[in-house]
Amino acid sequence: MPHDTPLIATIVAGLGLAFVFGALANRFRIPPLVGYLVAGVLVGPNTPGFVADAGLANELAEIGVILLMFGVGLHFSLKDLLSVRAIAVPGAIVQIGFATALGAGLSWMLGWSMGAGLVFGLALSVASTVVLLRALQERRMIETERGRIAVGWLIVEDLAMVLALVLLPALAGVLGGQEQADAHASGLLSLPVTYGIWGVVGMTLAKVAAFVVVMLVVGRRVIPWILHYVAHTGSRELFRLAVLAIALGVAFGAAKLFGVSLALGAFFAGMIMSESELSHRAAEESLPLRDAFSVLFFVSVGMLFDPFSLLSNGLPILATLAIIIIGKSLAAFVIVRAFGYPLTTALMISASLAQIGEFSFILAELGVGLKLLPEQGRDLVLAGAILSIVLNPLMFLALDWMKPWLDARAARKETPDDAKPVGPATAPGQVASVAAATKGEDDPPPRTTSANHTILIGYGRVGNLVGAALKQAALPFLVIEDGDKTLARLKADGVETISGNAANSEVFAAANPEGASRLILAIPNAFEAGQIVLRARAANPGINVIARAHSDAEVEHLKGLGADTVIMGEREIARGIVEEVLGQKPEAAEPSAA
Repeated sequence: MPHDTPLIATIVAGLGLAFVFGALANRFRIPPLVGYLVAGVLVGPNTPGFVADAGLANELAEIGVILLMFGVGLHFSLKDLLSVRAIAVPGAIVQIGFATALGAGLSWMLGWSMGAGLVFGLALSVASTVVLLRALQERRMIETERGRIAVGWLIVEDLAMVLALVLLPALAGVLGGQEQADAHASGLLSLPVTYGIWGVVGMTLAKVAAFVVVMLVVGRRVIPWILHYVAHTGSRELFRLAVLAIALGVAFGAAKLFGVSLALGAFFAGMIMSESELSHRAAEESLPLRDAFSVLFFVSVGMLFDPFSLLSNGLPILATLAIIIIGKSLAAFVIVRAFGYPLTTALMISASLAQIGEFSFILAELGVGLKLLPEQGRDLVLAGAILSIVLNPLMFLALDWMKPWLDARAARKETPDDAKPVGPATAPGQVASVAAATKGEDDPPPRTTSANHTILIGYGRVGNLVGAALKQAALPFLVIEDGDKTLARLKADGVETISGNAANSEVFAAANPEGASRLILAIPNAFEAGQIVLRARAANPGINVIARAHSDAEVEHLKGLGADTVIMGEREIARGIVEEVLGQKPEAAEPSAA
C-alpha cells in the first residue's frame, strides 16, 4: 500500500505528475519547469487529494540542489566570463543591488524585518539558469555577443548567490533570524563564536577559504586522477558511479568538515571536474540523474506553495511580479545601454533576466529555515517565479514582433554616418560592427553556397573520425554541431560549420540538403536522427543517407524512415574481431544493414 512505502509513493507521484504537467507545459511552449511546480502543488498539503511526505520530499530536494549546483559548476567557464567581464560583472552586481533594494522596499511595506527584506530581495534578483539557457538555445544565440553577455551575467549572479548561501547562515542571528547551532561550531574549524558580526563573517570566510584551498590543491589532482583511472577500466557503470560519488561526496564532506553549504561543495566539485578532459563525458553520464532529481527538487518546491495565496496575497504578488519583470529588466536595460551596447542587445538581455528560478527557491527556503523570511515571503517568491517563467516566452515574442522596427531604426541610424565623411579611426569598420551587433543574430543561419557536398551531423567521437577521413580524401563537407568548443575548434581548422540542432528545420535548410550528395548522421540519438532523415528525404529524394545505431530496433527505425545505410556499432566491432581472428574479411557475416 502507498502509505506503507512513503518514499516510493513520493517519488512515483512526483515524477508521474511532473511528466504529465511537464508535457502539457511543453505542448503550450511553456518551460516544463512550470509543470513540475504545478505537480508539486497538487501533491502538496495545500490541495486536496494525495499528499506526499514533505520530509522525504525535502530530503530528495537536497539531492536535487546538490546535483543542480554540480551541473552549474560543471558548465562554469571562467574563459566565457572573462570575455565579457567588462559588462557582465558590474552589470550583474548593480542589477542585483537594485532588485534587492526593490524587494527590501516591498518587504518594508509588508512589515517584515531587515533580514527578511535582504533574503526576499536577493531571491528576486537572480534569474533561472535553466530558463535562460533554454531561451538562448532555442534562438541559437549562445555563441552571439548578446548570448555571451547574458551567460556571463548569469554566472556572476550564480556566484553571488553561492556567496549568499554561505554567509546567510553565519549572519542569521545578526539579521534577526535563528542562528544555526552548527553554523560556526562544526567541522574542522570549530571555534566558539564570540567575536561579533565581523568575527562571524571572518570565521565563515576562513572556512570557505580552507575548503577552496583543499579543493584547488588536493581536489584538482585527485578528482581528475580518479576520473581517468575509472575511465581506463572501460566500465561505463563505474565511471557514472564515480561522477555521482564525487559530486555527492564532496558536497557532504564540505558540509561536515568545513561547515559550508552542500550547494557550495557541489559547485566546486563540478568546477574542478570541468577542468578534466573527461568533463564532457562526466556531464553526459550524470545528466539523467541530475534531471530526475532536479525535477523532484522543483516538485518539492511546488509542495510548499499555497495556491490560495494568489487570492489572499493578490496585490503583493503583483508587486513581486513587477519587480521581477519590470524592475530587474529596467535596471539591466539601463546598464547595458550605459555601456554603449545597441538597443537590441539591451532588450534581449532585459528579456532574458525577467524571471527567477532555482536559486530563488533555494534562498527562500533557506530564509524560512533560518527564521529570517516569513512563509508569506516564500509564497510570494514561488508565485513570482511561476508567473515570470510563464510570461518570459511572451517577452521574447514581443522582441520578435519589434524586430522589423528595430532593424529599420538601425538602418536609419546607419545612413547618416554613411553619408558624411569620416576619419580612418571611425565609421566604416565601426558602422559595420554596430550593424552586425544589432542585426542578424536572430535570423536563420546563412545558407551555405556549397554543392555536391557531404553534410555531417555531429562531431563527437564518431563524427571527429569521419570528418578527418573526409578531409584527408579532399571531399567537400560541412558540419552541423551545437557544441561551442567543438565549433570553435572546427572554425580554427577551416571547416565550414553551421551552429545549431540539425533537427531544427531552419538549421538543416542552411546546409543546402537539396544540393548535397550525402548525409552522414554521427549523432547517437536515433529518434532525433530519424527526424533529420525524414527532412532530408523530403528536400532531396536522391541524397545518400548514412546513419549510426546501437540496436536492431534502431536500425529498423532508421531504415524505415529512409536511411540507405545504418551502421550498428556492436556489429562492426564483431566484424573487426572476426577479421582479426581469421585474417580476412568475414564475407559470410551478416551485413551492416546496408
